[in-house]
Amino acid sequence: MGRRKVTAAVVTAAAAVTTLLGTAAPANAAIHQCMRSGSWINCTTVTGIDPGSYLMVRTGPGYAYGPIDAAYSRLYNGNEVGLSCWKLGDGAYDNPGYRYWMSVELTNSRSGWVNDWYLNTGHPDVWKQQIRECRS
Repeated sequence: MGRRKVTAAVVTAAAAVTTLLGTAAPANAAIHQCMRSGSWINCTTVTGIDPGSYLMVRTGPGYAYGPIDAAYSRLYNGNEVGLSCWKLGDGAYDNPGYRYWMSVELTNSRSGWVNDWYLNTGHPDVWKQQIRECRS
């Protein structure tokens, strides 16, 4: 009986871990295919933006660059963007050491740059295998 309780506890614990891991998305699951400018490309969504705030799409990979056209420059949590390529730039406001910027394509045929810290792309070790580095 004692052994059966231990086995049941192990099975229950294993089921809990499996359930937890089964519901957690793999690191690269946030990158998916979407249609932009008539082609299928890698896409993801905006995340981590405070309520009432927005992510500004900029003309270059850094905070010194201004916004793209004002009517198209704001992204909110859940907005989908296409991922063209990445480049190093300024650190994110919320994480100054995170310097990856993504060239993004918007649904309205506009493009610009956002810090990857605010995109649901997963870890750079994963997304660097799917998204090319921008040419200088």
